[in-house]
Amino acid sequence: MKKSLGVIAAAVLLASTSMSMAVELKFAHAAPATDLQQKLAEFFAKEVAEKTDGEVTVQIFPQGQLGDDQQMLNGNRAGIIDIQMTGLAIMNGMQPETAVFDLPYMFASREHAYKVLDGEIGQKMLDDMSKFGLKGLAFPENGYRNITNNRGPVRTPDDVKGIKIRTNTSVPLNAMFAELGANPQMLPIAELYTALETGVVDAQEHPIAVTHSFRFDEVQDYLSLSEHSYSSLFISMNLNKFNSLTPEQQKVVEEAAQHATDYQRGLSIEKEDGFISDLEKRGMKVNRDVNKAAFQAHPAITNTWKVFNDQNGPELIEAIQAAK
Repeated sequence: MKKSLGVIAAAVLLASTSMSMAVELKFAHAAPATDLQQKLAEFFAKEVAEKTDGEVTVQIFPQGQLGDDQQMLNGNRAGIIDIQMTGLAIMNGMQPETAVFDLPYMFASREHAYKVLDGEIGQKMLDDMSKFGLKGLAFPENGYRNITNNRGPVRTPDDVKGIKIRTNTSVPLNAMFAELGANPQMLPIAELYTALETGVVDAQEHPIAVTHSFRFDEVQDYLSLSEHSYSSLFISMNLNKFNSLTPEQQKVVEEAAQHATDYQRGLSIEKEDGFISDLEKRGMKVNRDVNKAAFQAHPAITNTWKVFNDQNGPELIEAIQAAK
């Protein structure tokens, strides 16, 4: 009898130990389930589950189900949301040096951006997020930002004057549009479609994939391929939650985040021309003849670089430009 009780006790202990090892992570992002961000989240969830033998699973909450960008970030810091993915510009207020990545025409190419984001500069930015209770994991692609509006094609800086344009929390991009003579207005992306539909704003600037997945073509007539700023997303995990994982699980999460990022970046490049073609078929007028040289030489752009230099020193900009 004692032997039987011992066997039962061991079985109960084993079962309870196995249950205690099971971890479910909440992963939130703001994009629709049709967006490449969802593809990234699904890739990440699959790899984490497979490489931990199901000990760690990931539940995905797309399209702002757990709040807008700021709410997701706050929830991530508080531990209500385990993992979140949003635009890096949301960190400009807390981590001013992240604004360097948003500076207009900072990156000469995607490859240049990847080299910086995946290198020492990017890793230091991720590591510094620990000051805010976050474990920075990776920098997925949002993409080159382009202007859409209902007034007409944007070919030169003068075409931006007087336009009411939705912007995100990027400090340099808000300053740039204001100095170009536009009227920038920060709005959560969840409110943007309605704001465009009702005329609260008449323009917005997002990467192609976002314009496509949010169906902004339904409320915008013109797409101008200005590529005025390369925009990065970032994935962060609540630091306490990350630290609660075993070292083996932590390694899986970190590697899966980078693998999912590489996968999503590849999809972004592969599908961008198709997205533009779709937007044209849906009725958007796309102009590719943007005078980027005129934008790059405009004081509105050069001044944003100067302001960042004055506030943060020239080292970051110089290091990023040297990486070309």
